[in-house]
Parts: sequence; C-alpha cells; structure tokens
Amino acid sequence: MAQQPNPHSPQSAAGRWSQKVTETSNALDLDAGVFTWQDPRRIAMSLKASAERSRRRKADPFRSAMSMLCFYINRAGRKLPAEQRACLDAAKDELRTLFGRPRHRR
Repeated sequence: MAQQPNPHSPQSAAGRWSQKVTETSNALDLDAGVFTWQDPRRIAMSLKASAERSRRRKADPFRSAMSMLCFYINRAGRKLPAEQRACLDAAKDELRTLFGRPRHRR
C-alpha cells in the first residue's frame, strides 16, 4: 500500500504557503532588500510609497503596507535577529506616523 504524505509535514505544499505568498504575491512591488535595511523611517517610507503606487492592492495603502511588514516579521519568526526585529517594530511606528495614524500603545 502506498504511503500518503503527511499533511503536517513542512515538506508539504500546505506547509509552504507563506513561501508561495512571498514569491508570487504581486500586491506590492517592494524595493529589493527593504526588510534588511537598518533605518526604520526608510523602511516605512519605502513601504508607503509601494502601497500608494500599487493598483493591485485590495485594502487601503496603510493596511497593505502594515500587513506586508507584519507578514514578514511573523514569517521570519525566531530566525529574525533581535536587532532587526526591533528595527522592524520601529518601522511600524514610523509607518503609523507617515499615514497620520495614532501610535500603538505598549
């Protein structure tokens, strides 16, 4: 009898859905390496420009930009160095400022 693939295996297509989204999503055209930059304001400005430029997004520019940033942070998980995580979290606050939204209270 043939062995069926484990649907919970990281090798399954279902286990790589976020990789597929990252590679094939065309909602925003991001600058190369934007999430590796060390300047939170520069990251936020780039995401804002990409979101406002895009005509393929489904939500308003703020939500599209913030969603892309959160998606990257969540996908990186524990592999994201603490220093870069702090920079990306600061970019969230910068993004809120650029769009005139209130800062998140912690």
